Amino acid sequence: MKKQLLILLILTTGSFYSWAQSCPCCTPEYRQFDFWLGLWEVYDTNDQIIGRNHIKLMQDSCVLQENWQAAKSPYSGTSYNYYNKITGNWEQLWIDNQGQHLNLTGGLSSESMVLQGARREDRKGNEYINRITWTPQSYKIVQQHWEISYDDGDTWKTIFDGEYRKVQ
Repeated sequence: MKKQLLILLILTTGSFYSWAQSCPCCTPEYRQFDFWLGLWEVYDTNDQIIGRNHIKLMQDSCVLQENWQAAKSPYSGTSYNYYNKITGNWEQLWIDNQGQHLNLTGGLSSESMVLQGARREDRKGNEYINRITWTPQSYKIVQQHWEISYDDGDTWKTIFDGEYRKVQ
């Protein structure tokens, strides 16, 4: 009987190990930003459509890829979002068709994903910090709130407040 239990334990542990090896990004931490997955129409605070965004999983569910297209201009961009198990943070790299990029890091706070960047300089040489918060309002609506701070986070100014409405 002990021998059978030992064999069962070895087989079960081996199966789990194989599954963990084949699905390294299947733990709950990697699924924290899945509420953003889907095809979305994005609206501003005046209820005007400003673009479409398609967020999908890639790289065996380890990366969320964002694909943004503005509604009334040729502006577009892509971001790669992933959970960094070494730091325990989420990270985003945004790159657009204007040559701009943005690096953010952070994590889940309550039900919102909050990512913040390091200090940057604007065109006038003033240092500022970006902070973007995504909050699910329902299964079909996500709010994105983008803020900047010129005083190391003491005060924040909204530069974008949009509502994602799921298309599919």
